[in-house]
Amino acid sequence: MSELHPLSRRDFLKFSAVTGAGLCIGISLTACSQASKTTSDNTFQPNAYLRISNNGAIIISIAESEMGQGVMTSLSMLVAEELDADWTMVKAELAPADRKLYGRQSTGGSSSVREAWQPMRKAGAAARQMLIQAAAKRWSVNINNCRTEKGRVYHDASGQSIGYGELSTQAAQQPLPENIQLKDPGSFQLIGRATHSLDGADKIHGRARFGMDIRLPGMVYATITHPPVFGGKLKQFDAEKARQVNGVQDVISIDQSVVVIAENSWAALQGQKALQIEWENGQLEQVNSVTIRRQLHADLDKIDFTVRSDGHTKEILANTPEPISVEYELPYQAHFTMEPQCCVAHVHDEGCEVWAPTQSPSSAKSVAAKYGLSKSAWLFGKLKKRIDGSDYEDVKLHVPFLGTGFGRRRYADFVKEAVKISRAIGKPVNLFWSREEDTQHGFYRPTALNRLEAALGQDGLPIAWRHHISGPSIGDFHDPDNYGKNKIDNKMVGGAKQLPYAIPNIEVSAVLSRTPVPLGTWRSVGSSLNGFVVESFIDELAHAAQQDPVEYRRKLLQNSPRRLGVLKLAAEKAGWGQPLPKGIHRGIAIFKSFLSYVAQVAEVSVSSDGELKVHRVVCAVDCGMVVNPDGIQAQMEGAVAFALTATLKGEITINQGRVEQSNYHDYPVIRMSEMPKVETYLVPSAEAPTGIGEPGVPPLAAAVANATFAATGIRVRHLPIRAEDLILQS
Repeated sequence: MSELHPLSRRDFLKFSAVTGAGLCIGISLTACSQASKTTSDNTFQPNAYLRISNNGAIIISIAESEMGQGVMTSLSMLVAEELDADWTMVKAELAPADRKLYGRQSTGGSSSVREAWQPMRKAGAAARQMLIQAAAKRWSVNINNCRTEKGRVYHDASGQSIGYGELSTQAAQQPLPENIQLKDPGSFQLIGRATHSLDGADKIHGRARFGMDIRLPGMVYATITHPPVFGGKLKQFDAEKARQVNGVQDVISIDQSVVVIAENSWAALQGQKALQIEWENGQLEQVNSVTIRRQLHADLDKIDFTVRSDGHTKEILANTPEPISVEYELPYQAHFTMEPQCCVAHVHDEGCEVWAPTQSPSSAKSVAAKYGLSKSAWLFGKLKKRIDGSDYEDVKLHVPFLGTGFGRRRYADFVKEAVKISRAIGKPVNLFWSREEDTQHGFYRPTALNRLEAALGQDGLPIAWRHHISGPSIGDFHDPDNYGKNKIDNKMVGGAKQLPYAIPNIEVSAVLSRTPVPLGTWRSVGSSLNGFVVESFIDELAHAAQQDPVEYRRKLLQNSPRRLGVLKLAAEKAGWGQPLPKGIHRGIAIFKSFLSYVAQVAEVSVSSDGELKVHRVVCAVDCGMVVNPDGIQAQMEGAVAFALTATLKGEITINQGRVEQSNYHDYPVIRMSEMPKVETYLVPSAEAPTGIGEPGVPPLAAAVANATFAATGIRVRHLPIRAEDLILQS
C-alpha cells in the first residue's frame, strides 16, 4: 500500500494549469508539483490519480497492485462517489511505479481501502467542487444553487446542465477549495452498493495483461534452474543437449543458477529438462522435516520472549492439579500462486524497463536499478531519492495484473534475475519460472509448534491461559540484525498476543527456532497460524466445561462488542442449535486480523474411512463501512478456498535439504467439486473501512477442526487434517 503521509490542505491536492481540454486532480503523496501535460487526444495527463477527458471519460490511476482483490474497482468507487461520477464513464488503469507521485508503493496487509479511504475520496470531492465552481461562473449563478449528479452539473432554477468533460478546462482554472467537503455516508449512492468489476470484462475476454503476457520486439524467453538444496552452489553444467533443442539460443549461469535462453517458452522448458547439472549441496543436505520437528520440540522448553503477562499465570497453573495441556503443530505452506514467478526486463544503454507482477513496485524498482544500471547511475539514483523523492528515473517499472500474490510477490528475487539476464544477453527477456521451480524455491509460511495450558474455574471459564510458540521467524530470516534473539518478530505472535477473551491471567511467549527454510509473508501471516491454534483450544475448553462453544465464547467476549456482533450473526445465519441433516456437524471460530472481525461456521461430514468433506461455510464480517459488497463476498469465497487448501491438503515437507513437493500432483489445491457453499453476511457499521483481503483466512481451519471434533470426537491438533487421523472406530 502506498504510504499516505499527513498533509496540509494546500499540499493535499496540486492543481496544474491546463493545456488543452482536461482537468487534473492529483493526490499529493510525496510530490505532486511536477509540470502537467496533455496527451495527443487533449486528455489532461495527471500527476497522480484522476483525469477527466473532454469527452467526459473519467480515468482513475490505481497505485496498488491488482491481484484479484478488486482494488481497481473499490478504490475507483471512492473517487467516483465523491465526484458524483457517471459510473459507466469510469475507467481504471494500473499506475506505474513512481515514488515521487505515489509514495512507497507496496500492496499488502489488507490496507488498500483502509489507507485510501480519506485521500481518494477527497480527490473526488475537490474535483466536484471545482466543477461546480466552473459551472456557476459560466452561468453567472450562485454556486450554492448548483448540484451534481452522474457526471453533470445542474442549475435547477434555470434548467441548465453541463457535463464534466465540457467543464474540464474551466474547472482546472478554479482555485483550490478552501474546505474540501466530504459526503455524509447517508447520502452515498455508490459506496455500499454491489458494483460490477471494472477489470472483470478484460479478464473474462482475455484482454487483461499479466506478467506472462508481455511481448516486446526482439524479446527472448528464459527459464531458470536453482540449486535444489538450500544454500547449494553450482559446480558445473553440461548444456550440449539443451542447445540441441530446437529454439534454444543459449545457456548461461547467474547467481549459482542455470538459465536457458530460447525463442519461445516451450523451447526454454525443453532445454531446461535436457540440462545436466552438478551441484555442491553443502551441509544443509542433512536437513529434513524430522530434524526440524525435533528441533522445534527441543526449543519448546525454552523462552526467548514473553510478549504478554497478565496476572499470575504460572502460579495458578502450577497449583492446578490437572491443567489442560495440549500441543498444536502447523507445517510450512507454499504460496502456490496461479501464475508462477515471472518478469520481463529490457536493459539498454539509456537505462532499464521492467514489467513485473509485483506487490512491491517500489522495492522491485530499487532492485531493478541496482542490478540493471551501472554502479554510478544506481548510486546517483539513491542520492536523488534522498534529495527530491524521485526513484531511479532511468528505470521504468510497469505493474501488470498479478496472477495472485498471497504475499509471495512482495519479494523481488525474480526481478533481480530477469534484469541480470537481460543485461548479460543484451536483449529484452521474458523470464518465467516453471511450476516446479516456483514450488521448490519460494518463501514459505513458517512451521510452528504451540504448547497451550489452561486452568478452569468452578463456572468452567478459564482463569489462566498460557500459550508458548516455538518456530522460525519471517523477520529473522530476512533481517536477522533487527530481529533474531534480540527482538521479537510480532508476526510470530500475531493473534496470540492479542487474545480477546476475558481471562484474568494470560501469558504468551515465544522461542526462536531457526531453520534453513526460506520464509515469507503468507496470506494473513501469523494470524493464519495462531487463528487455528487459539480458536481450536478455546473450543477444547468449552468442551471440557461441557458448555456450548458459542455460549462459551459469548461469556468471554462481553467487553468486545464487535466480536460479539459477528459471533451472533454467524451463529444465527448458520442456524446454530437447530437440527442438522444426519451426518452433518458444525464448528465455529472467530478471529480479528487486519482490524476486521470474522466469524465462520463450518458444516462438515466425516465418513467411516476418514474422508472429510466441508459442505457449507457461513461467514459473518465486520470490516467497518462497506465499499463494495460484491468484493467482500468474493474475498470471503477466495479466503475459504485458500484456507481450506491449507487445512486439508497443503504441506511443504523437507528431505535431504530440499522441498519435496513440486506440482499439483503432490501439492494439491481444492477442486471445484470440493468447494463448499460459502455464505457471507455483513455487520452494518459506521466505522471507517478496515481490511478484507486476509481476515477470512484465520478462522477457517479452526472452524473445520471444531466441526470435525463434533463429528468424530477426535480433536485435530495438526494440519493438514489427514484421513488416517479421522477413521471412526466401530
